[in-house]
Amino acid sequence: MAHEPRVPLRPAVAALPAYVPGGRVAPGAAAFKLSSNENPYPPLPSVVAAIADAAADVNRYPDMYATELVEALADRLGVTAAEVVVGNGSVAVLAHVLQTVVEPGDEVVYPWRSFEAYPIAVAVAGGTSVQVPLLTGEGRGRLDLRAMAAAVTERTRVVLVCTPNNPTGPVVHRDELDAFLAAVPSDVLVVLDEAYLEFVRDPQAPDGLAVYAKHPNVVLLRTFSKAYGLAGLRVGHAVARPRLAAGIRAVSTPFGVSHVAQGAALASLRASDELLGRVEHLVEDRTRLVEGLRDQGWELPETQANFVWFDLGDRTVQRAEEARAAGAIVRPFAGEGLRVSVGEPEATDLFLRVSATWR
Repeated sequence: MAHEPRVPLRPAVAALPAYVPGGRVAPGAAAFKLSSNENPYPPLPSVVAAIADAAADVNRYPDMYATELVEALADRLGVTAAEVVVGNGSVAVLAHVLQTVVEPGDEVVYPWRSFEAYPIAVAVAGGTSVQVPLLTGEGRGRLDLRAMAAAVTERTRVVLVCTPNNPTGPVVHRDELDAFLAAVPSDVLVVLDEAYLEFVRDPQAPDGLAVYAKHPNVVLLRTFSKAYGLAGLRVGHAVARPRLAAGIRAVSTPFGVSHVAQGAALASLRASDELLGRVEHLVEDRTRLVEGLRDQGWELPETQANFVWFDLGDRTVQRAEEARAAGAIVRPFAGEGLRVSVGEPEATDLFLRVSATWR
């Protein structure tokens, strides 16, 4: 058979690392899914009702700009509707942000290890990744903002600040973020990725909206996937200055947020007090999990998210398999460590029994 010519892929695409999703529970299996940082609670009845109502209109295109949701978010956040952009999950919004400002060869600085979508999104946008290692020792798992500021060059277009950092858990502190922003040129975009904002209880954590109000080069990135429990519907949003927000909107996928997702997000905003009450229960169980692990002798990064991180190095994959065999599906990062989400109280009990055997 004659050789058929193949359409070449862009080199950046051919070299992309694979995004590895959290492991799933096999059909019929009895296990807790602690691998994807999901909210373990099902949607509220009021949200389910909104989903059902919206489902009756899926023969129609959704509002392309999610006008009602954008206005509700703007009102909630104390900004104008022109400053809010929604998209198909915060990872899609991040991709649109990068596509708006990054030219081929521009550098994007971000911490590493951090959210594994970062190198993919940067490469797809044509940018060059500059990865800055996290702190070690007493500050293990924390962003090294001084080193990140030092990594900024005349080619840097964007800096990504994941706080709390996924997958390690620590949050950046107000004073170090202030110093960082003072050191970064005002024409370099700084994205504060606050996907786990609602779980933060550290009094030293910055107020993202106050930081945004003070610094025109700051963009906030938030999501309905975690605290609001809509991971399966994909709704994220950015808060940016109107000119930048208009650019992000212009490159966004048309009709990127479905009518069902918009309805669910609006219902979730209306039920935010009840949903944030659930978050409080998860924070309490996070505390119970962390205290239980420390009682076992583990030294962990100071998590402010809905997960904990174990530095396990070469033992990572083996420990993940042992947890799976015991009924807890966790997220291994081969050769580095394990991320374990806070799930149902019964899942916390089970995982503490598993982690005790590792000591």
